[in-house]
Amino acid sequence: QVQLVESGGGTVQPGGSLRLSCVASQNISDIYQMSWFRQAPGNQRELVAAIFRGGTTHYARVVEGRFTISRDLAKNTVTLQMNNLKPDDTAVYYCNGHTGFDYWGQGTQVTVSL
Repeated sequence: QVQLVESGGGTVQPGGSLRLSCVASQNISDIYQMSWFRQAPGNQRELVAAIFRGGTTHYARVVEGRFTISRDLAKNTVTLQMNNLKPDDTAVYYCNGHTGFDYWGQGTQVTVSL
């Protein structure tokens, strides 16, 4: 069982930045894939960014160049740095850990609005 706790959501104006953090209850170096997903009202949950056990990263095309996923193995933390935010980025953001099973955090709201 992996417990994930997100933090860092909030409200920001278009063009602004936010930094999301996800702390895991076990060594993230043992987790095959750590990811951030998001879900906007009326939409399906979608993958935003992922970082694999070997350090390789993957981004959804709509966030590439604006978002950066990183990890701190010593702190069992995965971070999503979000720059140049747009209103379409508004959603609840979820941290996910995939070990063969999927584990989810509780979600954190990100709102991009004037």
